This record gives sequence, structure tokens and C-alpha cells, in this order.
Amino acid sequence: MLRLAVTGLTLAQFRSHSRARLALDGRPVAIFGPNGAGKTNLLEAVSLLSPGRGLRRAAAEDLARAPGALGWKVGAVLDVPGQVHEVETWAEPGGTRQVRIDGKAAAQVALGRIARVLWLVPAMDRLWIEGAEGRRRFLDRIALSFEPAHAEAVLAYDKTMRERNRLLRDEVRDAHWFAALEGQMAEAGAAIGMNRRSALARLAAAQAGAETAFPAADLALSGPDGADPETAEALSGALAAGRGRDMAAGRTLTGPHRADLEAVFAAKGVPARHCSTGEQKALLIALILANARALAADFGAPPLLLLDEVAAHLDAGRRAALYDEICTLGAQAWMTGTGAELFETLGGRAQYLEVIETDGTSHVVEREMR
Repeated sequence: MLRLAVTGLTLAQFRSHSRARLALDGRPVAIFGPNGAGKTNLLEAVSLLSPGRGLRRAAAEDLARAPGALGWKVGAVLDVPGQVHEVETWAEPGGTRQVRIDGKAAAQVALGRIARVLWLVPAMDRLWIEGAEGRRRFLDRIALSFEPAHAEAVLAYDKTMRERNRLLRDEVRDAHWFAALEGQMAEAGAAIGMNRRSALARLAAAQAGAETAFPAADLALSGPDGADPETAEALSGALAAGRGRDMAAGRTLTGPHRADLEAVFAAKGVPARHCSTGEQKALLIALILANARALAADFGAPPLLLLDEVAAHLDAGRRAALYDEICTLGAQAWMTGTGAELFETLGGRAQYLEVIETDGTSHVVEREMR
């Protein structure tokens, strides 16, 4: 199988790292060190090789090393099937995030066309028991991994919805103005819904055909009033019909921004929100692995996997099974943990990096493990 891998990573004034330069060979990367040393910051840097605000959803100005006002920069050599790309992303003090691919300025969405990046972070452990917004974001990241244009549809929908909500709050009653905005919302919203449903179908197929130590999840989309309108025409009609109700509420109450992702532990028939903490974690890992398998089948190479504190809530047997699945898949997984012993069963199948913090600055040291 072809591979997707970061073979070089440089950081400058990024989070706790004043400067770092890593040479990598495509194997999984096991990163260990004490809490607060700066391990997750390495994963966050790699997450910026995809569109959006990275795994912490941080604003550009928050990524710069403090104190100081020097801005920050992340550079990477990215091996993709058939070619190598040099990617740079940075922000000047007070500026927005910029991207350059192979020496040419590029939009963030262009990153989604050359690399697929998936992540699992501890903040997601409560995905099934907190609000629907987090589950929508989780699903949209999956949809984006299959269809880079999904990001543009989400941005277009959100922008137009904000404009419609402003009209609602101001109690504007110009039908033509509403119709124009609703038409744009409907086109983008239909694309969002289609991409989400396609992503769920791909996940289901990937779970059904896999031999894995992790439990399968049955997934479905739902809306506050049942199923959302699926076509642009149906969504446009629903928005027009709901203007009165929306004006009373001061916001749009119909559309993909109101959808929710429902998950059921398939073998038990138990909703994910009622499962144990360990089971919820296992379901998340199962979905990330299914996403990775589906991407490998579709594009010929597995995505980059960023697994922060992945050993949490996993016993030794499940940890070993996870590492075996990652290596069988051929993915470059970046994993963090507090101690090297958490990665013992990986042996020589991974590269090992120790992160040490001294006087507020992170240092990365490559270690040899047997």
C-alpha cells in the first residue's frame, strides 16, 4: 500500500517549542514525557497540515510562543502517494493563518486535497454525553476527510445563515431578500447533508468488513424535528415556511446546523451516551480506525492519525490491539503518553520521541527503543 507520512517537521516559536526540527521515516511516532512538557503541541502542529483551526480549535494568535510577539511557523515535508510536498503555515503577530504549498501561496482548503488528517484528543472523550455541536463537528471532520470541498460548503452555509439570522433579529420582512439568502443556504446545506450521509455510509461499510478488537457503532443523523430536508429544494421550502417561527426565535431553526449524530454500541444495542467511559472511548477509536480504513480504500493510502493520550481508558490488551491495527493499516500515527512503557508492544515498529520541558521551553529528543 502507498503511504502518507510526514518525513520532516519544523517548528518555530510554536506554543512551548522555541525551535524544533524532526526527521521521520514514516513509521508511527510514539511521543512520551510528563504532563505539560509539550507533547500535544507536536500533534497540534501536524493537525495544521489540514484545513481549519487544528485539534485544539485555537485562534492563530494563540499558537505563538509566549511571552513575545514574534508570530509562529510550522513547516513539513509531506510524502503523499507519488510525490512530495513542502508545506508551510504561519501567522505574523496580529495576523491570520497563512499557507504555502511547494513555495506558492494557497488557501487552507488546498491542504485537504493533498493530506488527510484524523485526530482523537481527550476532550472528545465526552463526545457522546455533551451537546450536539461537538458531534456535528466530529462528523464534519470525517466528511471533510473524504470530500475536501465540504469545508467550503460549511463556511458558505454558516456565513449565509448569519446574514439570515440578522434579518430575523431585525424583523426585516423583505421576501426577496430572504429568498436569495435561503437559496444559497439550501444549496450549501444540501451539500453538507449529502457529504455527511456519504461519510456515514463509508464508515458503516468499513466497520462491517473489518476484523478489529474495537466495538462497532451504528450511526445515524437526526434533527430536532426528525429527518432534515435532504434536497436543496426541500430545504429552501422549509426555510421559507419557517420564517415566522424563526423570526419569533430570532434564529434559524431548520437545517444541517441543527442535526445530531446518534451512535449505538452495535453488539449491545445500547446508545453510546449510556455506555461506560471505557466503552465510549473504544467506540471513538473504532470510528477513527474505520475512517482510516475507508480513506485507505478510497485513496490508496491511510491518513495521518493523531492520537493524544490514546492509552487512557484502554487496558494493556486493547492498547496492543490498537498498535497492531495501526501497523497493519500502514498509517503514520502520532501518539502521546506519559511514559515509554505505554508503547512497549510497538517495539521497533515506531520512532520514539521524548519531550522534556526546561524553564518553560520544550525540547524533543529521539530515543532508541527495543
